[in-house]
Amino acid sequence: MTEQFDDRKARASAWFRELRDQIVAAFEALEDTQSTGPFADRPAGRFEVSETRRHSDDGTDAGGGLMSVMRGGRVFEKVGVNVSTVYGQLGARAQAAMAARKGIPGMADDPRFWASGISLVAHMQNPHTPAVHMNTRMFWTPHAWWFGGGSDLNPCIEYAGDTADFHAVLERHCAPHSDAYYPKFRDWADEYFFVPHRGRARGVGGIFFDDHTTGDWEADFAFTQDVGRAFLPAFVPLVERRRDTAWSEDDKETQLIHRGLYAEYNLVYDRGTKFGLETGHDANAVLMSLPPVAKWT
Repeated sequence: MTEQFDDRKARASAWFRELRDQIVAAFEALEDTQSTGPFADRPAGRFEVSETRRHSDDGTDAGGGLMSVMRGGRVFEKVGVNVSTVYGQLGARAQAAMAARKGIPGMADDPRFWASGISLVAHMQNPHTPAVHMNTRMFWTPHAWWFGGGSDLNPCIEYAGDTADFHAVLERHCAPHSDAYYPKFRDWADEYFFVPHRGRARGVGGIFFDDHTTGDWEADFAFTQDVGRAFLPAFVPLVERRRDTAWSEDDKETQLIHRGLYAEYNLVYDRGTKFGLETGHDANAVLMSLPPVAKWT
């Protein structure tokens, strides 16, 4: 399986980088668009790009990626778009988690892994513009492979029309692959992004999938690509619709408190955060998802 997947790994990694480039360009274009909001006079935001590295226990090369973060723009208060390709050997805790959750045999004998993906979180200036999260990824071991990811919307001030439009785009991109995918992965997102200690969802959902392997790598990769392609047409129209909506100090307070909920979820429950920290990836890149400012009551 190792040799067979070398080309597939390269294709997946290249796609995640291509998607990253498309999103970064689209977000900077949003910053360049003339605004009438309270941040119209500030310079358009630009991404700061830095390399990230995974730290292996034995000091050998373990991969890395690019962290791209924009702060204090006209539209985006903080947005990160990260890509990475990492590899090496899973530690004992990560092996146990993989074996338990995915039923992968033989990990104790051969704990090698390879993982590549893109991860995005956007926190917006205007409280009426929803925050958003998106990621897609491929994971490989000598014994198994799978894809995961999705997109979910996290408004602090909800608009039913925005939610419906976001979900409609996701459904259209899932449909060519299986009529079952959108309802299945929509329900999975509702379950996954639920915050048990608050008794509520993190946002208004989207789609989420993990451990996705039908046995047909090409079909699963094509589906994962379409999940990534859905992101910009699902999200950008909502930004254009809400970016100049007038807002009050009460609206801003609502946004900051909602960000506290977002931070709680990512630090307590999110699998990607836990995996990234446990496997030695750059901590700043792993914690890129946290909002710049948040409040708790």
